[in-house]
Amino acid sequence: MEKTADILLLVRPDYTVYDEVRKTKDFELFADMRMAGVGMVGVVHSSDAIDSIQRFIGRIEMGMITSVLDTIIFLKGGSVQKVYELEMLVRVPTGMTEADLSRPLIEVRDFETGACEYEIYTYGEENVVLPVSDTNKEQPVRKLAKERILQEIRKFDPGAEAEVVSDNKVIVRVDNEMIPHMIGKEGKTVMELEKRLGISIDIEPLVKSLGKLVSHTLSESGAYINIGFDTKISGKSVSVYIDDEFLFSATVGSKDVVKVSKDSDIGSSLMRAAVSHKKIKCYA
Repeated sequence: MEKTADILLLVRPDYTVYDEVRKTKDFELFADMRMAGVGMVGVVHSSDAIDSIQRFIGRIEMGMITSVLDTIIFLKGGSVQKVYELEMLVRVPTGMTEADLSRPLIEVRDFETGACEYEIYTYGEENVVLPVSDTNKEQPVRKLAKERILQEIRKFDPGAEAEVVSDNKVIVRVDNEMIPHMIGKEGKTVMELEKRLGISIDIEPLVKSLGKLVSHTLSESGAYINIGFDTKISGKSVSVYIDDEFLFSATVGSKDVVKVSKDSDIGSSLMRAAVSHKKIKCYA
């Protein structure tokens, strides 16, 4: 087949039908001829129209797919069942909200209506082919988000759970002792996770054990809100609640103080609770 391709480059026919594009070498040769400007019509066997595109993923680079494939015609039972056209764009994938999550993606559009039915892009280390039509876009996006989030949080706690409550918010439940590690110093760890995953994360204890109520005082120092404790509980884990709703857990510092950055979501919640005179409770 390589020698045949060399001859085709000399003859330059208008179109060449490449039957049975099946092995990896066939896909590579088809892409090479297509990129060289030879008109190619490839015949691929697949169970669905989108599956024919997936057979190219991994065999050629993602950025080359739209240069190799521009139109997909799916034949079944001797008639045309579906026609797709492909286009490469740079934007935020459907279901994500943060602008800095923009990436190159391939839109698979219905040839007749122009409606985008699938998006193909890289998510972490995985290549994703995601249905985005109005009837089926929400569930696949949330399922994918949940699986990706669980991969990350189970690095901290293998028994962690995640509940995607909206397209831009997830509740993560981990063991009480692991909550400070997930939040990190000044909330940096959880903020880094939120930025990497493109979704807001609320952290709750896996098993809510209130423990003993401890008295505390709130004060400000620069960019921090200080929660000071009257009793000696340095090194212990405390859980903070606002009106009986869990907010966060943290390890008490050596001076019996927990520092929370004002710029963090937790800090903003604490400030709003203090201003509106809501009950802030600490349990250790």
